[in-house]
Amino acid sequence: MKPTLIGLTGGIAAGKSEALEAFARLGAKTISSDAVVHELLDSAEVRERLVERWGKEIAPGGRVDRARVGEIVFSRPGELAWLEGELHPRVGERIDAWRSSLDPDTAFGVVEVPLLFEAAMADAFDATVAIVADDATRQRRAQQRGQGRVEEREARQLAQGEKAARADHVVRNDGTIEDLERALAELLEGLDRGWGGAA
Repeated sequence: MKPTLIGLTGGIAAGKSEALEAFARLGAKTISSDAVVHELLDSAEVRERLVERWGKEIAPGGRVDRARVGEIVFSRPGELAWLEGELHPRVGERIDAWRSSLDPDTAFGVVEVPLLFEAAMADAFDATVAIVADDATRQRRAQQRGQGRVEEREARQLAQGEKAARADHVVRNDGTIEDLERALAELLEGLDRGWGGAA
């Protein structure tokens, strides 16, 4: 039997990565699309495509400068669309290969996809889960990580409430990591029983 495939998303600084780690501790097989993107940016194939497009300064010393990539694509929507056109099919191939490699005895496979709904990928999953947290908590977490204001970074994403409205299951992450893991364990138990409600 194929594993149940879960698409994991949520608002910026809501705790998607923490949730992915908790899912792994609970026995699920996991993969992060962001981690796949980082691997691709380190690959010779993608680096060459970026150098062709933006010049050698995008990869000083033979390594892609991600901060420079960010500056280019967030200020120029056409360049962002080009980059996504390069990366998204490759990410899809990597995730398909990962899914095919899962042992048939695996109960759950969880894929973290920050732009799951924005990229119209929900139908690729058996269930979708949105991790949400209140705005003050998310702002504090973003600041602790040295990131900009949540509202600015969310400009190209659906609002957290919209992601929650579209997801099959919503898990709040305003408490401790133990609280989050407990909620995710309940969710997996429910999915194992064919439960369709929100957490």
